[in-house]
Amino acid sequence: MLALLATQLGSLISPAYACGCGAMIPDGRSRIGVGQESSVLRWDGGTEQIVMRFTVSGDAHRAAWIMPVPGRATVELGNPALFDDLARLTRPEQRTRTYFWPREGDWPFDGHGDGVGGAAPSAGAPQVGVVGREQLGDFDVARLTATDPQALRGWLKDNGFELPDGLATELKPYVDQKWEYVAVRLAPKDKGRTLGGDLDPLRIRFASDRLVYPMRLSRLAKSPQSLGLYVLAEHRMEPGSAIGGSAPEVSFAGRIDPQSDPRSDPKSEAALAELTGGKPVFLTAIDQRFPQPARINGDHELRAAAADTPFRRVVYTDRLLTADDGTPVWLLTLLGAAVAVAAAGLVVALGVRRRRRNAVRARA
Repeated sequence: MLALLATQLGSLISPAYACGCGAMIPDGRSRIGVGQESSVLRWDGGTEQIVMRFTVSGDAHRAAWIMPVPGRATVELGNPALFDDLARLTRPEQRTRTYFWPREGDWPFDGHGDGVGGAAPSAGAPQVGVVGREQLGDFDVARLTATDPQALRGWLKDNGFELPDGLATELKPYVDQKWEYVAVRLAPKDKGRTLGGDLDPLRIRFASDRLVYPMRLSRLAKSPQSLGLYVLAEHRMEPGSAIGGSAPEVSFAGRIDPQSDPRSDPKSEAALAELTGGKPVFLTAIDQRFPQPARINGDHELRAAAADTPFRRVVYTDRLLTADDGTPVWLLTLLGAAVAVAAAGLVVALGVRRRRRNAVRARA
């Protein structure tokens, strides 16, 4: 589906890390790791858009990655505010639950406070073709076609990119399917700054009659991977399979209107409306972990679920049940019971005393 690659790479000595979109490679002896990959997928049945953002760590000053795309793609910078708005729209509902008896941390168990729970090239065409090349902020983007994975690797190397040996092998299925590629070179404008935190998002658009998210190149990752997908479509969407990772989990599903949702922030609302054309869409948020990336066996293909069932996670805060003045109800209950027992005892004692007095009078 996509292709991204970046920066001039010297001799590649450090291990190659991969992200769900493709392979990310640091420069020289540096190291870089992708701790979180978040992507927004918009599909209207004929056109797919992907806005991706990576959270990285390490000591690399430059990095590069490559990603396959199933058709001719356009690439531009994405709006970071898009992710902020989607995070707000999909955040869990907060609810409070009360409990009666005190727990650890409640008085008198030492402490106070509440517990929280919580397109194919023509014959004779070159093996590698350059469709276009743009400079987008810190990104140098090359859009490529290739009929041979080794030729693609050679072109990248000749143009200042260096790929690990195993990546050419992993690219072969995409070459066989006549996919295209986006290679991105990334180097911060501020010299000396290392790549860390959230990188600027990229927005990639291409024609597609199916919703696909490429993951095969993530097999090269050396550490567990985390994937977060926001899917905007006409219906609730779901992956066809786990493709070698843990079972995908839906954290939100529901229809949203980006132009009228009161939970939206005005600044990020525009980014979401631009992506959806201002139309109401069904939003599905999917999270997945890949503890052993080598087991990834394909790309994510998403399909409409059997029903547009809404879903939202609920996070509970457990709170000790108290009266209006903050006194624990269990304590009031015990005090009340003690008073009742004492009163009952007093009544019994008074009754016994009265009967004794009556008995004395009768004998007299």
